[in-house]
Order: sequence, then structure tokens, then C-alpha cells
Amino acid sequence: MGKLKITFISDTHSKHHQITKHLTGGDILIHAGDMSSMGYKHEIEDFCKWFDGLDNYDTKVFIAGNHDWGFQDNVEQTTQIIDSYKSFDYLQDGLLMVGENYDDMVKIYGSPWQPEFHNWAFNLPRNGEELKSKWDLIPMNTDILITHGPAWGYVDKVIGQTQNLGCELLADRIKVVKPKIHVCGHIHSGYGYVFDGDTHHINASVLNESYYYYNKPLSVEWDSKTNELVFL
Repeated sequence: MGKLKITFISDTHSKHHQITKHLTGGDILIHAGDMSSMGYKHEIEDFCKWFDGLDNYDTKVFIAGNHDWGFQDNVEQTTQIIDSYKSFDYLQDGLLMVGENYDDMVKIYGSPWQPEFHNWAFNLPRNGEELKSKWDLIPMNTDILITHGPAWGYVDKVIGQTQNLGCELLADRIKVVKPKIHVCGHIHSGYGYVFDGDTHHINASVLNESYYYYNKPLSVEWDSKTNELVFL
């Protein structure tokens, strides 16, 4: 598809209205989960209405995060809310193809799972077979991978701490698949960017550790053919 303008956001925690003015438009808008505080019905409804109303992006896609309980516990109700809108896509272990011709399509895969963390939503035991099975679903031809949590060793540290908090099994799978972009959130102060030679790792958390809007949405110009990425 050539060059695309993409905006990445994550961890808005029901404060999405605060970032609207910083969503400058483009080809693709990606939200990497935790759109709510606890995944209540009214929170999901408000987010979807807001996301639907953003008319300056051609493609909009989001996944759930560990706070978004409604997507795990009230699947039928949440699905009805999502399905009432046609301007965006929700991915849960699913693939979205963007473009006209198959060979040039950008292949976006999204998954909400993460290593167990205080019994939140979409948690699976760290380094267990069940979590590995989720990452094994990531297709080999994935261009943009969206997960809620980071991969181990990339944009996954809390400020002032040295411990990596990302997922080791996800990092292993990324080394095999080599997606061009991996976008996540979850670790708010991991906000930022690292390139490992194959994959652009982006933590797009817009709230800080105190849940205040602190980090601006990250917009890039990305060449899907050469994998060159320039921040705007």
C-alpha cells in the first residue's frame, strides 16, 4: 500500500474525550486496549459512540485490555454494542485486512491476552501453555500486531524500576513472526518506541501511572513496503 499515516493510542480508561483534539486524522487509528475503567456497559457504549464519531481516519481498530471486563464476561451484550456500529473493527484473536489488492493489503492482528496480573481480565498464567497457544495464533504474514501488553524487554518497564514486565512468550513469537510493527500499552510509563532491527515496538499508553492524560497519541508515516517509520 505504500506510505500510510497511522495514529496509535492505548489505555484511555474512559478519558478518551480528552485526546480527541490530538487525533489529527490519517489512514489508520489503532487503540491497544484498556478503553474503560472496569468494562461496564455504559463505558463501552460511550467509547464506541466516541470511536464511531471520529471521522478523520479511514480505518479504526481496537482491542480489549485487562480493565475491559465486559469483553470477557458479558460477551453477548458487548458484541451487540459493537455490532451496532459499522465504522470500526474490534479484534480478539482476529485478523483485519486493509487495502484493495491482497498482495498489497496491510494485515493487522489483534489479541488482548497478557501474563497473569492481579486476576484482571484476559489474564493467563505467565509462561503457560494456554498463553503460548494464544500467541501461536498470530499469523506469519502479520504486518501490524496489536496486543494489550508489551513483549518482554521492549517498552515494558515502570519508571524508576529495572524489572521487565512484558511477556516472554510474546517476545519469542515476535522473533518468529517478525511483524513490522507491534503496538501495545498496559505499562503506562513504558510509553515510547524501540526498533529491534525487524519490528517497531510502540507503547502507546496515553495516561501516566496516576491515570492522568500525559502522553500524546503517537502518529507516524509508515511505508508498508520498506518498513520505514517516521514520527510526525
